[in-house]
Amino acid sequence: MCSIFGVFDIKTDAAELRKKALELSRLMRHRGPDWSGIYACDNAILAHERLSIVDVNAGAQPLYNARKTHVLAVNGEIYNHQTLRAEYGDRYAFQTGSDCEVILALYQGKRAGFP
Repeated sequence: MCSIFGVFDIKTDAAELRKKALELSRLMRHRGPDWSGIYACDNAILAHERLSIVDVNAGAQPLYNARKTHVLAVNGEIYNHQTLRAEYGDRYAFQTGSDCEVILALYQGKRAGFP
């Protein structure tokens, strides 16, 4: 099982919080020992500790869309990802073979209708 740690709506020094987020994320590394990834900007930090199941070599998270306008960290497995990938492949530029990347394609394709 992976772990996800997030800090949102940052009102203080994001660089200092990034260091703290990394420390706290490391405490959960036993849940996802295969990869550690972090996304940080001025108002949000998203850390992910990964347990590899699908696309073991290239499914590092957080995941980004091609334009780097959306970022995603997921704990789960998308069982119908191959069907969704085939359905959205002409409308979304997949960057990895990760099952979870289809969530970005669905969000981009459905936006307001996405649950």
